[in-house]
Amino acid sequence: MLTAHTVAQVRAAEEVAAADAGWDELMRRAAAGLAQHVARALPATETLVVLVGPGNNGGDALFAAAHLCREGRRVNLCLLDETKAHPAGLAAAREAGAQVVDGPEGHRHVVDAIFGIGARPGLEGTAAAWAEWVERERPFVVAVDVPSGIGVDDGRLDGPAIRADLTVTFATAKHGLLLGPASALAGRVEVVDIGLDLAGEPALEALDAGDGARFRDAIVPGHDAHKYTRGVLGVRAGSPQYAGAAHLCVAGAQAGPAGMIRFVGAQDLARRVVDRAPEIVARRGRVQAWVVGSGGEDSPVPLASALRDEVPIVVDATALHHLPQSFEVDALLTPHAGELAAVLGVDREAVEADPLRHAREAAERYTATVLLKGPRTLVVAPDGRTRVNLSGTPWLGTAGAGDVLAGFIGSLLATGLDAFDAGSVGALLHGLAAERLRGPLVASDVARQLGSVLHDFCEPRRPGDGEGERP
Repeated sequence: MLTAHTVAQVRAAEEVAAADAGWDELMRRAAAGLAQHVARALPATETLVVLVGPGNNGGDALFAAAHLCREGRRVNLCLLDETKAHPAGLAAAREAGAQVVDGPEGHRHVVDAIFGIGARPGLEGTAAAWAEWVERERPFVVAVDVPSGIGVDDGRLDGPAIRADLTVTFATAKHGLLLGPASALAGRVEVVDIGLDLAGEPALEALDAGDGARFRDAIVPGHDAHKYTRGVLGVRAGSPQYAGAAHLCVAGAQAGPAGMIRFVGAQDLARRVVDRAPEIVARRGRVQAWVVGSGGEDSPVPLASALRDEVPIVVDATALHHLPQSFEVDALLTPHAGELAAVLGVDREAVEADPLRHAREAAERYTATVLLKGPRTLVVAPDGRTRVNLSGTPWLGTAGAGDVLAGFIGSLLATGLDAFDAGSVGALLHGLAAERLRGPLVASDVARQLGSVLHDFCEPRRPGDGEGERP
């Protein structure tokens, strides 16, 4: 699991570490790690240029440049302001053979060390011109700690910023490396351990395929399980206009761990659902969780009816139009940016520019967990805990994918995961299923792949599994 922390948390941990090891030692560790990653990423025969800004971020890169020069690499330096460059770092880089040049033009490999985690988003002046050059010429860029110009704590883009192919960050990832829209500029993220202690600090989390052991006991049925103990999910989805949403939501639910799915809807639609999925029970009864709204009728009745059961609930699509003032049950709202904008009464562009702030606002307002779908799906609990999903592919932006996701999450919810974990695991596995399929794909392909992905998540292969088998 990857974690990310705020600037304030990192600064506090740096102060503690520096009191013990010294600031010079922290910079030495950062520079050594940065030089190692740059050496692996960039061809040894090419001249690289370092865009150097003020302070310790520039200092890290200058000492790394000295490392690289001593290894026989050719390094040029572009100084944003020579009077503000780290004095010892600049001296070390020059002594090792780095040359100062007027601009980055002509270079195909760049190290971005203009600004670090302390800068405000958006570049100006010469730094903005360098960002424009990068965008136009598209050299390979390694960013130091964060791409210069991004919103480090919120992922905002409020002006020009450097687009990186690789970000080498120190101690921990930063929010802006994982959250949109700035995350699109981070490229691959590599974390260098410089000895900061962030244990116990609240963190933005990103689950990965290796985290299944944390959830296995709640998901995998025991030896004495039966359909009721595995969890019963109620699904109220689809309508005459969007009958496919009912089928896709049910398919997502069946790919999950619940032991039984009840479908509630118009008689004709229910008949069609059962014809396609004969395991479905098309009648109301006791359930452990509900999914409501995917392609459903735009009426307050479905959500109000489900809430009377006082069980956890996934609220999707049209049901988002009819939210109560707050939820008394464990609820997961699953909007995309446009739907969340409508819920909060703001423009879609505002949500897309700062998804974290708006997801947190909705979670707090409705006392519900919010899963905000997008290129980097966010899961935010009412108490502020936050996860970001890093799995998936652009091919997943296809009709019905959200219906499958809602059903699958509902199945996890019925099994016993809370809304925060169900949303996080559901988004991760939904994305991993799409990655396996590569693309182009349709939503029903994802639903068919989810069962296998869930199995592998909960039952990872052990060393030696499959040895001796024929190919």
